[in-house]
Amino acid sequence: MGSVIDYIPGNSLLHRLNPVTKLALAAAIIIATFLGDTYALLLALLVLTFALGAYAKASRGLVSLAKLMVPLAMVMLVLQTAFIRTGQPVFAWATMDGLVTGSKAGLRLLGVALPLILMLSVTKLNDLANAVVEVLHVPYRYAFTFTTALRFVPVFSQEMNAIMEAQTARGVEYDTKNPIKKLQLMLPLFVPLLVSSVGKTDATALAAEQRGFYLRTRESSYKRYPLRAADFAVLACCAGLIALGVLF
Repeated sequence: MGSVIDYIPGNSLLHRLNPVTKLALAAAIIIATFLGDTYALLLALLVLTFALGAYAKASRGLVSLAKLMVPLAMVMLVLQTAFIRTGQPVFAWATMDGLVTGSKAGLRLLGVALPLILMLSVTKLNDLANAVVEVLHVPYRYAFTFTTALRFVPVFSQEMNAIMEAQTARGVEYDTKNPIKKLQLMLPLFVPLLVSSVGKTDATALAAEQRGFYLRTRESSYKRYPLRAADFAVLACCAGLIALGVLF
């Protein structure tokens, strides 16, 4: 089963950009989402993210993540209407200020999560780590830690599915619609998952040390990541997105 952060091969301009440029593009959309305070801008940034995903043929992961995030956005909307009681009453306990604040918070939740997933979908993790080290001069151990944590996400997901299938074979029913009961069933799974993750982390650390991890420097990579004209054009667009966030 695939993960939303799996790399999707392609030859689009978005794929060919420098990994640092793609990281800057995702950061610019996220910053503009935080700074923006109008529905028009927040919706436009979401449309831009999905348009870029469709162009790079990586929209499947965005849609999958959006389906998971929409219920969280709705919960955030309800909580905001419960805590913000100022403004004109609309219905029940909800007021206009609560609905506006909650809906914008839900849009921001989607606008923050989706650009990063899009960037990871069109970028190889090795290229991302090496480019960050070369272009941004980030120490390799920090870049390696970040990319390794991302690699473990689908691994832990598969481990969790395997544990749940083993428990289901023993008669445990995880398809209950009661959220409290489902939480009670899920909590015992974290112990074997934690034991498995510690073992995998220790094995990964040992393998990295045996391969000379501490000897890795910025010049060790055989592949170079120069910034080209398209990268500078996209970086200019990133500055424009942030400016729009400040203005709107």
